[in-house]
Amino acid sequence: MSASAPEIAVIDYGMGNRRSVQKALEHVGARAAITGDPDELLVADGLVLPGVGAFPAAMANLEALGIDALLRARVAQGTPLLGICLGMQLLFESSEELETTAGLGFLAGEVTALDARDLRVPHIGWNDVLFERASRLTAGLPQAGCAFYHVHSYAARPRDAADVVGSTEYGERFATVVQRGAVFGVQFHPEKSSASGLRLLTNFASRCGDRSAQGGTRVRASA
Repeated sequence: MSASAPEIAVIDYGMGNRRSVQKALEHVGARAAITGDPDELLVADGLVLPGVGAFPAAMANLEALGIDALLRARVAQGTPLLGICLGMQLLFESSEELETTAGLGFLAGEVTALDARDLRVPHIGWNDVLFERASRLTAGLPQAGCAFYHVHSYAARPRDAADVVGSTEYGERFATVVQRGAVFGVQFHPEKSSASGLRLLTNFASRCGDRSAQGGTRVRASA
C-alpha cells in the first residue's frame, strides 16, 4: 500500500460494523485502523463514525470514553469526519429515539421516527438515492443518482436544506446524504453498497488525503 495513503480511524466505541468499514476503506487504498485510542484519533487524517443500535446508548458510550469532546476538537480543526447509518444521526443536535437525547450537534436538526406509512419498519434494502447538489463525497457517481443499502427505523431532519446532498424515499422522502464543510454523513451502508459505496468511500479517502498532504495541525481535546 502506498506510503502516502491517508490514515483513517474507524472509531471504536462499542457500536457499529467496524471491521466491514475498515476492510472497505483498505480496499479503496486507505490505511484504516479500528481504534478508540485518543492519541490515534488525534493524529488520523480522517475519522469514520460507524453505528448500529440505539442513539441514547451510542451517545452515552461516546461521552463515557471522551470521544465526543475529541470529535468536537477535530471537527473544529477541519478534520474530515464521515458518519455512517447511526453515525450520521449522531452528527445532529438531538434524537427522539427511546428518549430525547442530545447529539454531537455538528448539523442542525433532529432525528425522528421514519414515517414509512404502510411499509415495513425497519427499512431494510436497496433504495435509489437522488443527489440534490454537488459534493466531493458523491463525485463520479451518476448525476441521476444510484442505489445504496439502507437499514434503519429513524431519519435525520436537517434544519438547513443546504446540508442535504442526497435523499431517498421510503414512505416519505428523507435526507440520506448530508454535508457541512468537512462533516459528512450517510444513512446507508457504503461498505455494503457494492461499487457505488466503494466509490463514495474512495472520495472520502481522497478528501482525507488532502488533509494529510496539507499537514494539518492537531490539537488535544479538553478533558
